[in-house]
Amino acid sequence: MLANVNHIFYVIIWFQMASSNIRYGEGVTREIGMDLQNMGARNVCLMTDNNLSQLSPVEAVLESLVQNGVNYKVYDNVRVEPTDSSFKEAIAFAKKETFDIYVAVGGGSVIDTCKAANLYACHPDADFLDFVNAPIGKAKPITGVLKPLIAVPTTAGTGSETTGVAIFDFEKLKAKTGIASRAIKPTLGIVDPLHTLHMPERVAANSGFDVLCHALESYTALPYNMRSPCPPNPINRPAYQGSNPISDVWSRHALNVVAKYMKRAVNDAEDVKARSSMHLASVFAGIGFGNAGVHLCHGMSYPIAGNVKTYMAKGYNVDHPVVPHGLSVVLTSPAVFAFTASMCPERHLEAAEILGADVSNTKREDAGLLLADTLRQFLYDLKVEDGLSAVGYTKDDIPDLVRGTIPQCASATFLFHYMYYVSFLTGISCVCP
Repeated sequence: MLANVNHIFYVIIWFQMASSNIRYGEGVTREIGMDLQNMGARNVCLMTDNNLSQLSPVEAVLESLVQNGVNYKVYDNVRVEPTDSSFKEAIAFAKKETFDIYVAVGGGSVIDTCKAANLYACHPDADFLDFVNAPIGKAKPITGVLKPLIAVPTTAGTGSETTGVAIFDFEKLKAKTGIASRAIKPTLGIVDPLHTLHMPERVAANSGFDVLCHALESYTALPYNMRSPCPPNPINRPAYQGSNPISDVWSRHALNVVAKYMKRAVNDAEDVKARSSMHLASVFAGIGFGNAGVHLCHGMSYPIAGNVKTYMAKGYNVDHPVVPHGLSVVLTSPAVFAFTASMCPERHLEAAEILGADVSNTKREDAGLLLADTLRQFLYDLKVEDGLSAVGYTKDDIPDLVRGTIPQCASATFLFHYMYYVSFLTGISCVCP
């Protein structure tokens, strides 16, 4: 009987917060060389992508490393929207050397790739699928100690500098999955808002949509004390625990910042205040969702990105078709929140009000429709592609999109089927006002 009581205690009472250390400020990147020196770095692995390797954020990091006499090697072949193959290439690079510290300079693609390289270089005998989320992978707990990782984010979107999550396209299934463990979160995130000034308009928009959905989804996620099972051993508990009182603070604040500054940040690359604020909002939302988790927008986004055919997103200098992560997430958001509002209508109304809606005469049962309409107008103002058909999908693609979604939550098969039919057959995800 006592064992049962203890199990109930774990389910109802506990949630756990985790986040990287964060340092914020204009020009703070110049301190990274001192940080590495203070950490006793002997051989640093710096990861970035081909585009960023020619831009000022990487230049600033390298200048600081040279000034402080830090030995380093650069891997600049990170793929935008990484795959299991591109992860493995980065892992192979990391295994060739004896790196004692990792530095990631870039957006979520770079930071996530660097997390994976660090993880598998420190577990050289592990199979690639050992730590990948179930049901695609084995989801084994990470018990070994990783090397320190410093993340220098250059987009205001993923929040990867704060989280123990690394996302990639699993090419065999044409769907995204990932690795989720507090063990892989960066040791330090250096958040320098000057690095966001280089982002093209559509990159700023799509990155911002990720912040928006991180905040909305984590704030409306199933509460931590309603989730089950909850493993008695803390090492087996997931990083994503459901909405909770601490994550709520970060998610709600991030949403307020998005409402105030995102349109300014997208429309004017020289608006330092707006771009800086969105960079911080990315951190806030990262702390929120990194502990609470996300739900349908992200769950359904993975096959939208993974099954891309010919769509080439504006503003991205890549040689392959790509539906950027933030865009793939936000396209379904009006349909999602129209559907989920019955679970917590007050939170949906609060979110709609933060985003500018008048909720004074709105009934609880209309919360989802109001938030959906508010989001639809928000997306229209930011010139978002009009639904999934605009990024190359038709009704014939529904089976593949459903198959790619189900692994994100195998117990919710009907829900995901239903949501895709809502999106395609009723047109509820259309962003036109």
